[in-house]
Amino acid sequence: MPRLAVLMLSLSLAVTAVAGPTEDQRAVDAVRVLTQIQQIPESGIPDKLLDEARGIVVVPDSLKIGLVLGGRRGHGLLSVKNPDGTWSNPSFVKLTGGSIGFQAGVQSADIVLVFRSDRGLDSIVNGKVTLGADAGVAAGPVGRNASTATDGQLKAEIWSWSRARGLFAGIALDGAVLSIDDAANEAVYGNDTTPRMIFEGRAHGQPSSAIVDFRDRLEEASSIARTARSNASADARARGTASPAPAARPATSTAPAPAATTAPIQAPQSGPAQAKPSQFETVESPVKAEPLP
Repeated sequence: MPRLAVLMLSLSLAVTAVAGPTEDQRAVDAVRVLTQIQQIPESGIPDKLLDEARGIVVVPDSLKIGLVLGGRRGHGLLSVKNPDGTWSNPSFVKLTGGSIGFQAGVQSADIVLVFRSDRGLDSIVNGKVTLGADAGVAAGPVGRNASTATDGQLKAEIWSWSRARGLFAGIALDGAVLSIDDAANEAVYGNDTTPRMIFEGRAHGQPSSAIVDFRDRLEEASSIARTARSNASADARARGTASPAPAARPATSTAPAPAATTAPIQAPQSGPAQAKPSQFETVESPVKAEPLP
């Protein structure tokens, strides 16, 4: 039994040694995608969506293979936003899907999914989510200042972008399945690790610096988007509150105004005109008066 235990421990360490570099490379490729998004503002993800996102999935170098029957497969990382606005350590995810139609060839594309609500995130944390069925998905607008009104009623819970030839563009991923990559999570964070433990910071193992870089790059991208939105709002308020120039006053004469003249106020007269009273006369003293009869 001791030998068996030692053998099993050796095998588990060997698996970790093999899986670790693989997962680190996925994280490095995901950081590359996020960096390139920030470098092309005219065709990048709008600042509003990056700032208000509840979760972000980056699937670098996903393969789409088609020969009448087509399929898509890729491995990526998912981080969710914490209540304090910071980003969690990433969980590893898988993106798979199929299609039927006239198609032939192989295409590699970087895919970015932005979750706008917690409902879609809860579905994937509990197992998997089928885009377009379990959660509404829409092709995302491009450009830092692009409007999100392209979704009509804004019912989409997930926005999706793809870059196959240099520039990002919105892509419809209806029918694709996004699921948790449990094997990759256990290789990085330890056995029996669940996505919820990773997001809440309760995982047994600590991720490598390459995986932490993905979280830090998300923090930086969100901070840049938040600052850009704040500056735009401040500029809009400044333009709205700017006082208009005072209107020109009509030219006026500088000559002094004539002095006002007031007529003396006369008391109103009633009845016929009365004679003007005579002046007082000087009367000699003493006055001679006759007695009354």
